[in-house]
Amino acid sequence: MNFAESLKFALRALTDHPMRTLLSASGIAIGIAAVILLTSIGAGIQHFVLSEFTQFGTNILNITPGKIRTRGTSTGSIGSVRLLTIDDSLALKASRYATYTNATVTGNAEVRGGGRSRRVTISGQGPDFDRAFNMHTAIGRFLPADDPRNPRAFAVLGAKTHKELYGDANPLGSVLQVGGSRFRIIGVMAAKGQVLGFDLDDTVYIPTARALEVFNREGVMEIHVVYPPTAPVEEVIDEIRRMMVERHGREDFTITPQQQMLSTLSTVLNVLTFAVAVLGGISLLVGAVGMITLMHIAVNERMAEIGLLNALGATPGRIRILFLLESTILSTLGGMIGLVVGAGIAGLSGMLISELPVSIPWRYVIAALILSGLIGLAAGVVPAMRAARLNPVDALRAE
Repeated sequence: MNFAESLKFALRALTDHPMRTLLSASGIAIGIAAVILLTSIGAGIQHFVLSEFTQFGTNILNITPGKIRTRGTSTGSIGSVRLLTIDDSLALKASRYATYTNATVTGNAEVRGGGRSRRVTISGQGPDFDRAFNMHTAIGRFLPADDPRNPRAFAVLGAKTHKELYGDANPLGSVLQVGGSRFRIIGVMAAKGQVLGFDLDDTVYIPTARALEVFNREGVMEIHVVYPPTAPVEEVIDEIRRMMVERHGREDFTITPQQQMLSTLSTVLNVLTFAVAVLGGISLLVGAVGMITLMHIAVNERMAEIGLLNALGATPGRIRILFLLESTILSTLGGMIGLVVGAGIAGLSGMLISELPVSIPWRYVIAALILSGLIGLAAGVVPAMRAARLNPVDALRAE
């Protein structure tokens, strides 16, 4: 009996017991489909989060007050940390690597305009903010390059804030009250949507110095430095650190490159995707247990057939191959069905639920298919060895 005949024999054995074949293959198929669905959602969420995070660019340094990494002895209480200021941001413009610098203050306040009021995010920004973060205005213009320490009281509305307060009317030139201050509206931003839960459209942009007055703050919350994409990051960080230390007298601030944040975020999301893949793999192992059980049952049901094969001269090795072929075909069939079903459901879910990010990570799919093949071999080993050890006379008597 050559390999082709053995394969034909194994296929006939599977088609002669369609219910058993269906049950065995369905366990593997469900496991593969679960792996595909879970990892598709996990990878989709990863791509979505990273794309949201990188839409403003990756060549950005974030400078925050206070030093996170501590070395040596204590440098004093947190209250002794020097605040970041607008002057710090202006001084960093002298860096040979700084394309744009921007000092940020963010808070929440009630605004009044168009006969309506609404509580929104107030974002204090500099005149380079729109260019630094790839933001665009739909109507009017962004904040002008006034004296940073005493800018005019201008405001730019987010798309949602404009819609809620003024509807379809053009708000340019209108007066907007932010807390106890009045601002002249000079622009409306193009719709940007939400980024990591922060609604950029439900925002009012005002000059940083004016935001400090609104929130009664002395220092800004963060300074952003945008540098050329080709610039060496470490050199940029070293120069910015040197300039800040010269101004503050010591390193009482933290510089975080956007690339580092992305790397950390990507690592976390990769771990989460792997975790959901493992959860799907558990279903695959459950299917493997079912296959092992059914293969054992198949050996018991086919004692006479095994005895007849032995009597006709089939070697124990050939009998082992027959049962291993059956289990491998079953697992491969289940894997292919699971691949089609899982990919189909994932694709359909992505089309029907536009908010659900779905992206099939084929490396996990291929790994799952390889695993299903190995499971088929493993599931057939013990039953095949048992069948090969049967005594021909005892097996024929079992009929």
